[in-house]
Amino acid sequence: MKPPVFAYHRPASLDEALATLADLGGDAKVLAGGQSLVPVLNMRLAAPAALVDINKLAELSFVHTHDHLVRVGALARHARTERDEAAFAALPLLRQATRQVAHPTIRNRGTTVGSIVHADPAAEMPAVLLLCGGSVELASAVGDGQRGTASGRREVAAADFFLGPLDSDVRPGELAVAASFPVPTGRCGSAWLEVSRRAGDYALCGVGVLAALDADSRVRRLLAAYISVGPTPVLVDLTEAVAGQVFDAADLSSAAALAQARIEPDDDIHATADYRRHLAGVLTRRAAAEALARAGEA
Repeated sequence: MKPPVFAYHRPASLDEALATLADLGGDAKVLAGGQSLVPVLNMRLAAPAALVDINKLAELSFVHTHDHLVRVGALARHARTERDEAAFAALPLLRQATRQVAHPTIRNRGTTVGSIVHADPAAEMPAVLLLCGGSVELASAVGDGQRGTASGRREVAAADFFLGPLDSDVRPGELAVAASFPVPTGRCGSAWLEVSRRAGDYALCGVGVLAALDADSRVRRLLAAYISVGPTPVLVDLTEAVAGQVFDAADLSSAAALAQARIEPDDDIHATADYRRHLAGVLTRRAAAEALARAGEA
């Protein structure tokens, strides 16, 4: 399979990249890792007039951890996010989920921010951003009233960023330059679990859980994010099912039932909606137990 014909641009600076995107508008796609974009082009599911390759923008290849925040640049590969020790110490969920992204070869090239922008409802990184209450920083060459500040930058919360399958709130002429993952405070724990037909395949269902305890080891908050059960990642607040319960005796069956009631999966060629809902319940119990146990150790 071959992609349709396109013009190729490889800017040497961020300013040049933004200027190029401004000139091209909606006719351009950004190329970073290309692990999602190239197959889409080859299958003729997208036919942009131009690709803007940002791989020379070394200043966007970073993972910074500071002030209860992990900030990942647009050129940080999945492998870098996975292996960054400061990010892992602050937010273990990032490594827990990134290890489930496809195969090591894909993670060596694909980018964390690129996965978020691609907005695949079966991908891990969009759900992690949503679960953490994170955001995406977007830059453009011209700042105006519609695009945010005079510097051409705007921040979009994860809850507003994912518009539908493979559709995110990146406007023509904009470049996603970073994603920010807030770090939970206090006694917290996390877990990520998923089920796929083969290792490295897209998950039939996946769940990430963040748990927080109070000083008496009782559940203060329990949040879960799900992949492959809707057109976008799905966030479910499970707190009402277990609030105030001792962490190692929490009623996780009630939490699982609540999750199953809040998701609306569809049938497809890979699994029925009922099977995905069943998986969501099983994975919720297991991931919540892991997350609560880790919070208890904090």
